[in-house]
Amino acid sequence: MYGFFNKALRINCSQQSFEEEKIDDTVLRRSLGGRGLATHLLLKHNPAKVDPLSPENNLIFANGATAGTSIWGSSRYGVYTKSPQTGYYSESYAGGKVADHISSTGYDAIVLHGAATAPVWVEVFENSVIFHPADEIWGKSTYETEDFIKGWIKENRSGNGKCGVVCIGPAGESLVTFAVIENDYWRSAGRTGVGTVMGAKKVKAIAFRGNCKKEIANPAIAKEFNRVMGQRSRNDPGVKAYKSQGTPMLVDVMNHVGGFPSRYWRKGKSDHVEGINSTALHERCDVKATACSKCFIACGRLSTVKEGPYKGLTVEGPEYETIYAFGGLCEIKNIEDIVYLNDLCDRLGMDTITAGNLAGLTIEAVQQGIVDYAISYGDTESIAQLLRDISARRGIGDILAQGIKATAKAWGMEDQAIHVKGLEPAGYDPRVLKGMGLAYGTSARGACHLRATFYKPELAGMVDPEQIAGKAATFVQWEDRLTLFDTFILCRFFRDLYQWGELAIIIESVTGLELSEDDMREIARNVTDDTRCFNLQEGLTMADDHLPKRFYKEMLPETSQLITSEQMDQLLREYYDARGWDSQGRVKSRSDNDISEVEALLS
Repeated sequence: MYGFFNKALRINCSQQSFEEEKIDDTVLRRSLGGRGLATHLLLKHNPAKVDPLSPENNLIFANGATAGTSIWGSSRYGVYTKSPQTGYYSESYAGGKVADHISSTGYDAIVLHGAATAPVWVEVFENSVIFHPADEIWGKSTYETEDFIKGWIKENRSGNGKCGVVCIGPAGESLVTFAVIENDYWRSAGRTGVGTVMGAKKVKAIAFRGNCKKEIANPAIAKEFNRVMGQRSRNDPGVKAYKSQGTPMLVDVMNHVGGFPSRYWRKGKSDHVEGINSTALHERCDVKATACSKCFIACGRLSTVKEGPYKGLTVEGPEYETIYAFGGLCEIKNIEDIVYLNDLCDRLGMDTITAGNLAGLTIEAVQQGIVDYAISYGDTESIAQLLRDISARRGIGDILAQGIKATAKAWGMEDQAIHVKGLEPAGYDPRVLKGMGLAYGTSARGACHLRATFYKPELAGMVDPEQIAGKAATFVQWEDRLTLFDTFILCRFFRDLYQWGELAIIIESVTGLELSEDDMREIARNVTDDTRCFNLQEGLTMADDHLPKRFYKEMLPETSQLITSEQMDQLLREYYDARGWDSQGRVKSRSDNDISEVEALLS
């Protein structure tokens, strides 16, 4: 089919071998690639209830049909596996420049299974794979690793020596359950522990290179679409806001509505936002707007600290979620210190959202006399030391490295720990934005804000944040459209620009398929159902879709808001109904069948 190579590459890390797997057009027509194809491959190849760190757990890098094309917002790749952090479906995405390099290898998906006996890095190119010893870079930071691999390729491979590199840091090597996969220094496939699975396979890095180019159906339509969207973006207020302020602009927005999580979820407002918001970042750091390839939004902030102990330190960021995690939950009071903690997490290769949440939980445990450790709110260096201890699995870091579920159980804090399915929420308190409660509860990977980005319509006044009845139907519409984004792996920040009509043009220009909105919704719902089936086979129940008890019982002090368990029950019932699932959240067409046989139903 146009827009695809119709093949996946299966790499056996145990035997250091590889083989190609043909991907039939019927699978691509049903899934549209990306998340849809990866979920199909997980259902096909992953044994039910497999240990996430066992060799049998597959780690899949997938591209959408738009990767390697000129379509705006298409420079992202996805990573899919069974999460060591949650025990359920894992998906994580990253931008930068790697997606086109993955496409240049000539595969729609690259699947790693098995596990090497000693550290390796893997070179993937057209029709071939080479395993290299990684002893000299095992233990190195993500920055050092990327530099080494790119330097090696440039020196040892003829041609232009260009490649895309993904790698893990020390946290992934130590099997910290929330380790990330990084590329281009600061771009992270950041949630659910995909880097942990890569570490379990003893793969330190992968270099992608090649010269393959996919054929698209209608280049002229794609060219005109890009021209029109480029012109439209010039006066778009959302594009202007992201380009001028980046995601840190949300600090003031969320603090204003009382939903900026602070002091480990005890407060909805911070009294030091002036030191950590977008204005502080742009005044106290030298900031340049940066963009992934094929992007006119340029939401990234390449920030260099101007003064103080971290003078000269540069990161791409910090993003809103990192600011909330450390500046809100841990009450770090200045942006320079958050840049420092952001850089430390990037070098170690760990997720900043989970890291900040675990640091906040640890501070609470210390204050309650549960744990003996030198850490407190607002103490940057003690938090940095905790992150190092986690990465090295030293002292209490060994417990925290196992994730929030294991930590909360070990410390007797299960009623205080904030997570859904083992994944901590992003910086949008569901006691204020009720639709985000539904988003956190129903996301296949845990408390995720990105699968539907429903904070946008609630903050923009498109949907009443307090509404319960009927909200699930609107939520499903947003989720369906953004699920289609994930089949193409398009950037979320194009959500306002790419409505159903624009997506239909993209699909026609790249694949040649002429799809109605109903057709596109059906594909999105197939992908959602398949994902749900994966989680059902891993033991998911309706109870796993509920929020932490504190959100039901503990009001925010500034606004006296909470979300009740009855409200969440109603949201879930209406969501399941809108999805066509039964009252327990099971996919009706499959709930009476052996889920392990789901692949037969997909054919």
